[in-house]
Amino acid sequence: MKNILVILMLLPLFTACNKNYQPRETVKISIEKFKIDSASIRAIEIVNDSSVVYASSNGNIGILTGNGKLVGTKKIITDTIVPHFRAIAYTKEAVFSLSIGNPALLYRYKNNDIDLVYKEVHEKVFYDCMKFFDELNGIAIGDPTDECLSVLITRDGGKSWGKMDCKNLPKIAEGEAAFAASNTNIAIVGENAWIVTGGMKARVFHTPNMGLTWKVYDTPMVQGKSSSGIYSVDFYNERQGIICGGDYTDMHGNYANKAITKNGGKTWEVVSENTEPKYVSCVQYVPNTQGKEVFAVSNNGVFYSKSSGKTWGKVSDEAFHSIRFVDENTAWVSGDEVIAKMTIK
Repeated sequence: MKNILVILMLLPLFTACNKNYQPRETVKISIEKFKIDSASIRAIEIVNDSSVVYASSNGNIGILTGNGKLVGTKKIITDTIVPHFRAIAYTKEAVFSLSIGNPALLYRYKNNDIDLVYKEVHEKVFYDCMKFFDELNGIAIGDPTDECLSVLITRDGGKSWGKMDCKNLPKIAEGEAAFAASNTNIAIVGENAWIVTGGMKARVFHTPNMGLTWKVYDTPMVQGKSSSGIYSVDFYNERQGIICGGDYTDMHGNYANKAITKNGGKTWEVVSENTEPKYVSCVQYVPNTQGKEVFAVSNNGVFYSKSSGKTWGKVSDEAFHSIRFVDENTAWVSGDEVIAKMTIK
């Protein structure tokens, strides 16, 4: 009798937890813009639940609060070099920004102090994206300078970084690299990280243990040119993921530029073939929607899917490079000389 009573008491809880989410059939968005002069902003992340931290092409790091106030803006110059930032990450302790080009410069920003924590000089160096698994373990990836992707790892909360040896990474194909479009070449769920590439090969690299071991999987995405491939990846959980991209030299091409997985990235299925969205620079799942609602942005506009990426509708002609969600009704987007707060209705 006691067991029956316990089951009856817990039944409503299980029912609530397993309730099937019904995605919004249509959405309308409003966009509140905040001008950032003379800068392209591709690197943004949500902090403090509602604010957004950004790093820009003109060496600035800053925070834009939910009410549009800029705080803690810092201009970085190292040996007359103004770093062009396209990657940003954060922990509770500090904000990190990573530049493209040679030399690669990785900074740690805490309490208005800037420390250069990693520098790499190489004619081929070009870093694309940076994320943290937790408060101690982080990863950054870039184009190959040898026979593998450039992968940086930190185990001490970003105070120091080391580059992985190619003997511990899958070999890169000739002409394969990554794109620094929106700081979303990496997706992280728990200790899993998925890294996406493009160029002559468009593949997905997966580590289940924060970079200790790796596997690489082919995809059906458009590839074969230096400008084609996967530009962005997101995972809703350890099994469900989405990749988007195309060819930035062909903004209207939409052949094999969107694909989904249901098995953790081992296999991929092309979706929404020859329909919108066309070229995509950033794709993100909407939180708290069971992986059913997805947004994508690019110079072609803002797009919404209610079917996990299988079908899409255009919700704005506004051009953006990157998008990050605060919750299911609020997101931040960024582009050329602008960061904007997007409200979903």
